[in-house]
Amino acid sequence: MSSPSLARGRATYVAVGLLALEALALAVVTGWQVVWAASTPVAAMPTAIALIVLSALGAFAIASFATGVWRGRSWGRSGGIVVQVLIFAIAVGSVTGAYAHWGIAALFAAPAIVGFVALLGSAREAHPSTPSD
Repeated sequence: MSSPSLARGRATYVAVGLLALEALALAVVTGWQVVWAASTPVAAMPTAIALIVLSALGAFAIASFATGVWRGRSWGRSGGIVVQVLIFAIAVGSVTGAYAHWGIAALFAAPAIVGFVALLGSAREAHPSTPSD
């Protein structure tokens, strides 16, 4: 378990910022799902409710990872890396199939790659290597 550090590097700020934006984006999508489910006839309301609950839990989890990275916790970085890998998988999936679109893939892949690299940099900042003599 890593200990919190008062000195945060640039990578930590980038990682926390991206995770916070991703949590906010998922929270907005969750709100849109609630409005959509309440205003239109839904064929399977239990499924819609389950999707809303899972989206809300995902937004909460990503926000928790951002908080963990800010506090210098390794579990926050680990969870954040998993989130970035999943977002990149969505990007790869968006260039396959009948509705493939490179622009959407780039929209998802770019922040996922930047976030992944920033989280690795944040881990290096939390545990700098010392030269052995």
